[in-house]
Amino acid sequence: MTQSDGIVKPKTKRAKRFLQSRAPKLAEDAKNAMIMKGGNTSLTVSQALKDIYSLKKPSAVMYKKKNITRPFEDSTSLEFFSKKSDCSLFLFGSHNKKRPNNLIFGRLFDFHVLDMFELGIEKFVSLGDIKGGKCPEGTKPMLVFAGEAFDMDGEHKRLKSLLIDFFRGPTVTAVRLAGLEHVLHFTALDGKIYMRSYRCLLKKSGCRTPRMELEEMGPALDLVLRRTHMASDDLYKTAHRQPRALKPKKKKNISHDAFGTKLGRVHMQKQDLTKLQTRKMKGLRKRRGEEVAKEGEGAGPGEGPEEGQAPKVAKVES
Repeated sequence: MTQSDGIVKPKTKRAKRFLQSRAPKLAEDAKNAMIMKGGNTSLTVSQALKDIYSLKKPSAVMYKKKNITRPFEDSTSLEFFSKKSDCSLFLFGSHNKKRPNNLIFGRLFDFHVLDMFELGIEKFVSLGDIKGGKCPEGTKPMLVFAGEAFDMDGEHKRLKSLLIDFFRGPTVTAVRLAGLEHVLHFTALDGKIYMRSYRCLLKKSGCRTPRMELEEMGPALDLVLRRTHMASDDLYKTAHRQPRALKPKKKKNISHDAFGTKLGRVHMQKQDLTKLQTRKMKGLRKRRGEEVAKEGEGAGPGEGPEEGQAPKVAKVES
């Protein structure tokens, strides 16, 4: 590939396919994450990175070599590696005296750092320390967030969005019941964030719907929020902008409720119900005798049959 005036021109078909895979798309692929170590790491940080990598696989890249960099001071190396590995998410682990057992979750937009959150590990239980079954690789987890801070505090709201991006996995159109195997639970309480991982067990309940139990699988982390780097509101809004081709076209008088049910509105003119054609039944017909009786009741003293005419006799059906 040759580069002139900032435009990369491929020389081979393979290079052309590579550039096409990296080009912007209407429907982007699943977000990949790169996991790397800092210049100095502890055993706790190294094991935590391995466990999170096992949960994130296969949409993750693990760097084994140490990278002497400080993301909050200089993020150029992170941006270089993200462009090289085509990753829009990253997890950086480090350890020092001032900030021991440090994890930095972050995401990038257009290969530039968008958000970063520094979390300190206060307690850690590894995936191998908890005995029991494990979920297979590539299982899409169910994410549960508990705590008022995720809905009230601005930093925790942005952290919740970042964690959803990091652990959500690929986008699917349908999920079978047996595929609901993994649960990631995040709890914000008293300034700390508790991350727990569970495996779903389907038990017999005596009816068609099974009874579900949760078994702790690991890893388990008690985290505390340290430093943050959040993008401005304008840049954050730009990063969430969708192309017009993906926006659904509005149709008149058609709406959807919260459960996705399509609702339609029909406009009708005002109807004259007096001319409404109903079903004719023999039992509802007016009889001849009833009509004559009503006419006789309405006749006055001077009214009656004319001279020379016989009075009308009502016919009664037997």
